[in-house]
Amino acid sequence: MTPDNLSRLESDLWQSADQLRANSKLNASEYSMPVLGLIFLRHAYNRFLMVKAKIEPTLPMRGGKRRDLTKEDFVQQSALFLPEECRFDRLLDLVGKPDLGKAIDAAMKKLEDDYPQQLGGALPRGYTAFDKDLLGNLIKVFNRESLANATGDVFGRIYEYFLNEFAKSGAQEGGEYFTPPSLVRTIVNVIEPDHGVVFDPACGSAGMFVQTGHFIEHMGAAVGKAVTFFGQEKSESNTKLARMNLAVHGMEGRIIQGNTFYEDNARITTKDGKPQPLVGQCDFVMANPPFNVDGVDPVKAKQAGRLPFGLPGLRTEKTPKGDGGDKTKAQTVSNANYLWMQYFYAYLNPKGRAGFVMASSASDADNKEREIREQLIATGHVDAIISIGTNFFYTRTLPCTLWFFDKGKPKDRLDQVLMIDARSIYRMVNRRIRDFSDEQLANLAAVTWLYRGQGQRFLRLVRNYLEATRDASASVTPALEAWTTALATMHEVLSTFGGALVPLPEHDGRRSITAESITVWREALAIAREDRTVAEAIVRNVQTGWTAWIAKLAKAGDLDANKTQHVMRAAADAHAESTRALVKAIEHQHKLVVRLADQARNGLRAGRDFKQALEQADAARAAAVDAGRLVVYWHHQALWLQERFPEARFQPVLGLCAAINRNDITHSDSSLNPGRFVGTAPVLPDEDGVIEERLEAIATELEELNATAEELSRSIQSSFAELLG
Repeated sequence: MTPDNLSRLESDLWQSADQLRANSKLNASEYSMPVLGLIFLRHAYNRFLMVKAKIEPTLPMRGGKRRDLTKEDFVQQSALFLPEECRFDRLLDLVGKPDLGKAIDAAMKKLEDDYPQQLGGALPRGYTAFDKDLLGNLIKVFNRESLANATGDVFGRIYEYFLNEFAKSGAQEGGEYFTPPSLVRTIVNVIEPDHGVVFDPACGSAGMFVQTGHFIEHMGAAVGKAVTFFGQEKSESNTKLARMNLAVHGMEGRIIQGNTFYEDNARITTKDGKPQPLVGQCDFVMANPPFNVDGVDPVKAKQAGRLPFGLPGLRTEKTPKGDGGDKTKAQTVSNANYLWMQYFYAYLNPKGRAGFVMASSASDADNKEREIREQLIATGHVDAIISIGTNFFYTRTLPCTLWFFDKGKPKDRLDQVLMIDARSIYRMVNRRIRDFSDEQLANLAAVTWLYRGQGQRFLRLVRNYLEATRDASASVTPALEAWTTALATMHEVLSTFGGALVPLPEHDGRRSITAESITVWREALAIAREDRTVAEAIVRNVQTGWTAWIAKLAKAGDLDANKTQHVMRAAADAHAESTRALVKAIEHQHKLVVRLADQARNGLRAGRDFKQALEQADAARAAAVDAGRLVVYWHHQALWLQERFPEARFQPVLGLCAAINRNDITHSDSSLNPGRFVGTAPVLPDEDGVIEERLEAIATELEELNATAEELSRSIQSSFAELLG
């Protein structure tokens, strides 16, 4: 499913579900958990069917028939086994019947009973309180054809979308607990949590754990055997969401309720069977804590510990003493960002790694925060800082930063911090939301590989891109042949029509067809023929070029060698440029043909013969353009990496990355802002409308900033009015 299709699906599902709520007596908080529970059942059922289809053909035969599926079969595939009464299709059969709510409650209870450790007390109830028509319509909303074959990732996005929409409507606490998958995957790619204890002290709905599970599965390992998940979350409803999210992905975790500022509730069992706090015990810590929290009680925070570098800055607030009494003064932590950082650091074992999302302002925070930052830098355990651009969050437009600690850094890197400025790297999901493509994620990870001296991983990635270029270029030839055939048919229809054109007087209210208009149309057709001849010549050149390149690649020898990779990528440069030009030529030719067809139908009284030929030409054009763009895309990925790291070794890249010495950081106000160290990259020529797309993104961002400025101005004016009485 493409990002655009997924965004439309999310929006459609939300509008449908929220419209039902709007016509009920329920508020958003009463409605949110039951809706998320239904998404959970729909997701669990999809995964159940997928695993069932995979398992059934492998079951042993007994008496001429395969044995029945068991719960253990599904445990091995990291999925929930759904009894008959818990399957979404059975609930669909009950739509319109009075016992639908009772059946959903029973399904939730049955799943909790079958999986007490994972789901006990986590699933919503109370569906009998819903109007049966409302409940039935909700079931139908989540039974759309587009969801029937949806993967876990799609449902993860739908979960995220609904969580944030409910947060906007006041049903959840600020939306602070859901992290965009792109940022989670970036964290996972950098710290690579593949073993031991993984802890998230602000776990929200457990997105960090789910992506860690995907990472481990991609390595071919079993999640349950590789890692143990621990999470702490202050909200009871969020702890339930986290357990639901883990269970639907077939994972287990110990999710504990607690306010991390004041409580350290997660416990690990030692070899002698005794519970022990996680401080100093974690192999990996991952989190997206709420940014810029103020009002934390410093006394309670200090008593809770895990602050190796001390309390951050405090501020004095006036609080009411009582009815009619004088105001008293109380101190609170002015900004909790540096509390969170210390928690993450304190939980790590001597070789542990941490990755977390942080407000961009924390990189240059002054006063007490700066002192704590200096102590962190002095440990040598600050491993990397990555700046992320705006609009990655659903509910936040501001940029953020990813921080990484590594207590197991080798001695030769203790005095260095990797700085990456990724603010110019993103993909537009829609006008307001950005993310990273899979390849952008891989390329950012490749920078960290080189920084760590893992050049072979970098070379394997480049090889993957060259092989993807080969596979995509092999698909170009048939796509172009289909397009030239469809285009020829369309030109034949146009030529036949044009040859039969004769001047016609005005008749039955239709305007006349003049000899002059016929001449103009035929001249336009002649221009289109010439343009077609040029385009078809480029087609032959592209087909011949890629065929020769594929043959050369097959004889290239060691594709894991940097020199060979450069030779093969350079040999593809001209073909990629020709393909890019061809894509533009195809689009231009199609516009000419469509314009001719429109003029013929609207002004020259063409019949219906155009419709089928034009539809075939449009479908062939779309396939040819997609094939051409794909081969250019894969070639560009290899080029992007090789241009920046030609020796397959780490080096500073203007505007992207640099390994900065701790002394240089100290002399720069102890700043951990990558933009301060990596410089600004030169503006490159526009490729395939990238600059146009980014200008649109900038315009959207400016619009949002203007709206914020107006709101702030109104707030200031209101405050002045109150002061002036």
